[in-house]
Amino acid sequence: MTNFKQFFQSTIGRKLIMSMTGLFLCLFLIVHLGGNLTLFAGDDGYTFNIYAHFMTHFIPVEIISYALYISILVHAWYALMLTVKNRQARPVKYAVASKAPVKWASLNMGLLGSIIFLFLVIHMSNFWGRYKFTAGTYREYRKDLLTGNITSAVYKPVAPNFEYSVSTVNDTEIVRVKDLYVIVTQSFSLWWYSLLYLVAMAAVAYHMYHGFQSAFRTAGLVHKKYTPVIQATGIWLFAVIIPLAFASMPIAFYIKSLL
Repeated sequence: MTNFKQFFQSTIGRKLIMSMTGLFLCLFLIVHLGGNLTLFAGDDGYTFNIYAHFMTHFIPVEIISYALYISILVHAWYALMLTVKNRQARPVKYAVASKAPVKWASLNMGLLGSIIFLFLVIHMSNFWGRYKFTAGTYREYRKDLLTGNITSAVYKPVAPNFEYSVSTVNDTEIVRVKDLYVIVTQSFSLWWYSLLYLVAMAAVAYHMYHGFQSAFRTAGLVHKKYTPVIQATGIWLFAVIIPLAFASMPIAFYIKSLL
């Protein structure tokens, strides 16, 4: 037990914990992006609001969500400890800073991580916090099951503690749900919030540029046949495609607010 504790207090153990929590957060990014892309469904938030309700009320998903929050905190804490330890070991900076993206990302993981963590605190309090812990607004969607046409209107619940309802009347599905879509629309209509989101996505891109492949190396998953695939996945999927997809949301909604 003592050896086990000493291992996870060592630099190698801390890096291993960071790699495991980091890879778990990578999986979350994929799932989160898939859900958020429903913002572009063009149905006035119908699909997105149903998705948001499911993600915040389905017990297994809620359990995974709390595991996610713990992983973020553990990842950030161990990153801080490693950054402090590395600076204590080398108090003098390198004379020449490399301009290579992967090298720059490697030397500035603490800065990138701090930007991302600050963004997460603001982002979660603005979206998740407001959605879960404020009265908020509700929306009623009426979907014609024969044509697929959807109409919506603001809904004012009569019953206290109302959360969600779905019913069918004469081939019309009626969904009443808390409106997270309006919070997204309002937030991304603010130039400073959209800019903050874009800066955070740039930080995510650089963080993942180095972090994804580094996590596999730390875990000892290095092979001449598979390492190039891991590197390509880290660069193109996690450092390019995913950050750009997330960045498209504030850009699209901010432009829409100006029209």
